[in-house]
Amino acid sequence: MRRTERTADTIREEIAQIVGYELEDPRLSAVTVTDVRLSNDKRDARVYVTIAGGEDDHKTALAALKHAAPYVRKQLGLILNLSRIPVLHFVRVHIEG
Repeated sequence: MRRTERTADTIREEIAQIVGYELEDPRLSAVTVTDVRLSNDKRDARVYVTIAGGEDDHKTALAALKHAAPYVRKQLGLILNLSRIPVLHFVRVHIEG
């Protein structure tokens, strides 16, 4: 596994912990972090999430994630020893079923 992929996987694990346990927002209870992809320059990270529930639940959860992104990024900076913490962009993954 390349270094960028390992870094992205570590970021995914930490974001999952922060969203799942630190953020006390009921709108985020149905959110699961599935993947993180870093841009080539590591300035941006796409955080892929699945959200249980209906369309309204999806919209409110994405809004809550967008609002929480600066806090999550700050927490990543405290936890991880990276030279640059990427800007987080939350992206909903559509699950067919």
